[in-house]
Amino acid sequence: MQITPSPAAPPVRVPWYRQLYAQVILAIVLGAVLGHFAPAFAESLKPLGDAFIKLVKMIIAPVIFLTIVTGIAGMTHLRTVGRVFAKAMAYFLFFSTLALVVGMIVAHVVQPGAGMNVDPAALDPGAVEDYVQRSHELSLTGFLLDVIPKTLVSPLVGDNILQVLFVAVLFGISLALTGERGRPVLVFLEALTAPVFRLVHILMRAAPIGALGAIAFTIGKYGLAVLVNLAWLVGSFYLTALLFVVVILGAVARACGFSVFKLMRYLRAELLLVLGTSSSESALPSLMDKMEKAGCAKPVVGLVVPTGYSFNLDGTNIYMTLAALFIAQATNTELSLGHQIALLLVAMLSSKGAAGVTGAGFVTLAATLAVVPEVPVAGMALILGVDRFMSECRSLTNFVGNAVATVVVSHWEGALDRTRLDAALNGAAREPALATAVEPR
Repeated sequence: MQITPSPAAPPVRVPWYRQLYAQVILAIVLGAVLGHFAPAFAESLKPLGDAFIKLVKMIIAPVIFLTIVTGIAGMTHLRTVGRVFAKAMAYFLFFSTLALVVGMIVAHVVQPGAGMNVDPAALDPGAVEDYVQRSHELSLTGFLLDVIPKTLVSPLVGDNILQVLFVAVLFGISLALTGERGRPVLVFLEALTAPVFRLVHILMRAAPIGALGAIAFTIGKYGLAVLVNLAWLVGSFYLTALLFVVVILGAVARACGFSVFKLMRYLRAELLLVLGTSSSESALPSLMDKMEKAGCAKPVVGLVVPTGYSFNLDGTNIYMTLAALFIAQATNTELSLGHQIALLLVAMLSSKGAAGVTGAGFVTLAATLAVVPEVPVAGMALILGVDRFMSECRSLTNFVGNAVATVVVSHWEGALDRTRLDAALNGAAREPALATAVEPR
């Protein structure tokens, strides 16, 4: 049985300063100003961003568990679970690979590292030693084994999204097969969903503070000047990610009957939060909530969004091939077609193994270059200074990619309420102010 939200009330006009996206914009601007003019003080604000991300991660496991379990247990046919998962994985595999190819093509066309003539022997490998060391922990076998938790409840007190997903799917199927005897458990979990999502909205009130702390630290520590030296690489990456979202994801969205621009407008508060914190996980609970309200079926949201956070990293994949070829060009390393194909295949695997790893983009790049020795790993030191600035773009692209995937898979599954989707994307659905209590679903 699926919980159907009550009909949306007419839009309520609220002062701009009480809206989440407006508050986050102001926080980002203030953080950038502090970072530029008072860098020492701005660096000290880092705990604000870290604390907010920890608050959000605290609630991610319960949100995923409750959404998936109640969604699956309410399905009339359990074969639907496998069908949704298969469609989602097919989508993720295709577009993740396409993102890698796009990054590689742009690197050849733009040539961001050409003419730098860097001697690999002159680079400091110690600067990236920590990332290389962590990359050695990534392997396909280790990744698959890590999906299985130590106990049934340990994922709920950890931070591994795939473990939560694994246990939630198994428990949801078990609860559905239990039949009427499991009905009280399902009713309890459905009732528990309301206060958990209310807690999500309460925590989101701290979003502007978290965004201010995170962006102030980034600008204060690294400064805007570091962007000038590698502006061609950073600009190429941002432009490529923008074209991927607008052209490729835009075409997919149009084929499924919705606009990617309207979807981004609907998720503008979450996008700004991701921009400010440089973490797509900071908006995961809110994304799941909003995608349900936009007409995507609850079981589809529960399966696609958490899985996509591990397997549908479009922004990270664009970054990996673009950065790898940038290092090769900067160090005058010649790569044959065979080397580049090997680089692509290794990146396809390593990008999946980095799920849940802190600094996944840089760690995955280290893992990829370690397997393709033609490109010097020490060359990563060239982009270490600007990686933080590219992290925001990676997170934004990953976030939009997962939002589009959720709507597309819902459309394929015939589990998309077009009326609610149109209402949400056209601004007809109510979007309460940040300080206003949100009605539980």
